[in-house]
Amino acid sequence: MDTVLVTGASSGIGKATATRLLQDGHRVYVAARRVDRMQDLVDRGATALAMDITDDAQVRAAVEQIEQEAGGVDVLVNNAGFGLFGSVEETSLDDARYQFEVNLFGLARLTQLVLPHMRAQGRGTIVNVSSVGGKIFTPLGAWYHATKHALEGWSDCLRFELAPHGVDVVVIEPGVIRTEFGDVMVDAMLERSGDGPYGELAHALAKASQETYDAGVGSEPQVIADTIAKAVHARRPRTRYAAGKYAKPLLAVRRFSSDRMFERVLKAMV
Repeated sequence: MDTVLVTGASSGIGKATATRLLQDGHRVYVAARRVDRMQDLVDRGATALAMDITDDAQVRAAVEQIEQEAGGVDVLVNNAGFGLFGSVEETSLDDARYQFEVNLFGLARLTQLVLPHMRAQGRGTIVNVSSVGGKIFTPLGAWYHATKHALEGWSDCLRFELAPHGVDVVVIEPGVIRTEFGDVMVDAMLERSGDGPYGELAHALAKASQETYDAGVGSEPQVIADTIAKAVHARRPRTRYAAGKYAKPLLAVRRFSSDRMFERVLKAMV
């Protein structure tokens, strides 16, 4: 039985992952800002931690509590994150910095803190939930895609560094998943860019996104939870797992098409 820490566990992929790993018999700690929304996980046996991934004091306190109670984190699932959409011109650099703080620097700091225990025992697994957005690009998503592209490269470097110490680093690349992501992304994007020079594009993207979710297109978070569990339980996990609606087709189109050709695909979709 491993001790697992899942961040962003108050909803969506994080909650589904924590549920699956509890069912598999692991000791699971769940972390999020909205502790009250993890009560169902507590009822199933998880330990809930209040953690804003950008608050170093809270991150340290969470890791220290796990070390005191369980010895340390054996499996870290870095799932906390959000999508900042809007034109580059109309997005403040403060907002852009916060996107990086949540999607990259916060998880990087948490990873730093759990690594000494993993190295000391000669084993461990870091699971970084990226996105197909770490390999492709979409309209008005410059800052979000920047964080996910950065996470992909960061994970590759980390994997190379940790291999001699017996620690695996796995990247998960979800496709279209039925979570709060779509609503949060669209509302903030329209607030930021809905009435300016990029308004036509913003409203077209919002309409396309809404139609996708209204039509029920997308995979349930459980699909990603099962993929993460597969990686955690593998003796030699793959470096990357793409899963969920459109994940593999989108990655294939991007891989085998030119930049201009991929842009034409995006225009057709929007």
